[in-house]
Amino acid sequence: MARTAYNPVTTPLRTPRSTEYEAFARVTRKLRMARDGNDTTLPMLAGALHENRRMWNFFAASVADAANELPNHLRAQIFYLAEYTTEHSRRVLKGQADIDALIDINTAMMRGLRQDEGTT
Repeated sequence: MARTAYNPVTTPLRTPRSTEYEAFARVTRKLRMARDGNDTTLPMLAGALHENRRMWNFFAASVADAANELPNHLRAQIFYLAEYTTEHSRRVLKGQADIDALIDINTAMMRGLRQDEGTT
């Protein structure tokens, strides 16, 4: 037991960016299921949109915090995307828009988080 206590940890450590990536991946998967599922229902769609809006609201609050260390232009862009996501989600629920734009935005964010993770 003493020997194994000092062995390196084999599970990877989670970074803030990898945690953010996983949140986007999980929510985006639900959005895709709501779009592509054979049994797509309004509750399934509403649930996926709600989770997506909650995630974006969290990021909006985070970038609005003066202690956030991201550059101001990036903070503003993320805040704008959160506002857009809220408005577009309303339109999706009313049948006035499709969900693809939200999936595209989340996918772009995931690409950016992966690129940033590889450069740090």
